[in-house]
Amino acid sequence: MLGKGLGRACSGESAERLLDEAPDVLQLAVFATSTAAFRALADEGARFSVLVGHSLGEIAALVAGGALDVAEGAEILCHRIIALREHDSSGGGLLALGCAVERAQQILDLLPTSGAVIAVDNGPEQTVVSGPADALRRTSAIADAVGLSATVLRAPHPFHSPLLTAAAQELGRKLTGYGRRGLSVPVFSPILGRYYRDSDDLGQLLAAHLVTPVRFGAAVERLHRSGVGVWVEVGAGRALTSRVRAAHRAASVHTPLLADVDTLRETGRFLAPAATGPRIAPTVPTAEGPQATATAEGPNVTATAEGPNVTATAEGPGTVPTAEGAQATSADSPGRAAGADERPAAAQPREAIAARVRDLYATTLEYPEEVFEDHAELEADLGVDSVKRVELMSRLGLLFELGPRPEDLRVSDYRTFGQVVDFVVDSLARADAA
Repeated sequence: MLGKGLGRACSGESAERLLDEAPDVLQLAVFATSTAAFRALADEGARFSVLVGHSLGEIAALVAGGALDVAEGAEILCHRIIALREHDSSGGGLLALGCAVERAQQILDLLPTSGAVIAVDNGPEQTVVSGPADALRRTSAIADAVGLSATVLRAPHPFHSPLLTAAAQELGRKLTGYGRRGLSVPVFSPILGRYYRDSDDLGQLLAAHLVTPVRFGAAVERLHRSGVGVWVEVGAGRALTSRVRAAHRAASVHTPLLADVDTLRETGRFLAPAATGPRIAPTVPTAEGPQATATAEGPNVTATAEGPNVTATAEGPGTVPTAEGAQATSADSPGRAAGADERPAAAQPREAIAARVRDLYATTLEYPEEVFEDHAELEADLGVDSVKRVELMSRLGLLFELGPRPEDLRVSDYRTFGQVVDFVVDSLARADAA
């Protein structure tokens, strides 16, 4: 489709040089890296409870989650590259500001007609602005005047901006009819602000990504509240895990593609449910390392709008991948320092398990989370019929890796939300005892 192959990217070329000379190949290399790293972790026994994509990385996350195969993901990415190449002549780009999204918006409010918009919320320490070149220069000047850092990203396009409307419309036409398989691992989208559903039109959603902002910081907070405490980056570098660590200093983060830190084999085995005895996390440095703020379509994703990182979460002392690279998080206690002994999944407090169940039910049913109190009757109070309750129980099995459903399980026995939570708690306890 592009008239190019990946051989050059696999022969030792640096990401920086590819960004200058072959940005299309670099994007494919980013996708290939995350996809291969996730497969390698899975082959070592790693199991994940949620995958999180960051911009371009959502394609890799959907492949890792089973909604697309590798060929489909690569084809979608090629359509994306071609649409941008043919329908973006804006000359715009991206600018990273060293502040939270609220402060960045205050600066943009001073330039109401400039065309600059919030493109990426990466958390309390970084917001990425997208827009015309002149608007970014003016934004940078204001940031400098108020003492904020402003870094121009080497982005080939003004991602997540209305400037890409024509490209998004063309991409939507090209991706019409893309089907999807059922997800084997849930995928959370920081762009949609929710989990992907089996009924989603993937082609139209992926096309809309070009003009919709990435709320990665909000996604990290949501997963953190639901009990995620271990994050594994399934991509080159530590772009996304650096952003997680900036928001939650005690989070356990793993970067298996940095050979001097973790390894794929070590990380994969650490995340395997079959591991016995107290599991010790691979050593993770406390230094933050270089921030990935120089490239937008390169191997560093969190600092830019288009990176290769995938984040995932796993049950037990495991992982959470992210999709502009790949990260893995565990549902274990989020307040634990990296490298500490991890508790088995069954030792999670009931409230942490309830938060994750509530998040799944609220997202799937599109209900506000506050309606899911222990005493709430699923059918009588909330109108959830038996078919949907069976589906939700199946999703719980995948989310918490409960294994095959007991033959004597009757969904009608679990009428209230609290009874469903107790079922998960009891199932995890039985699995731990076994």
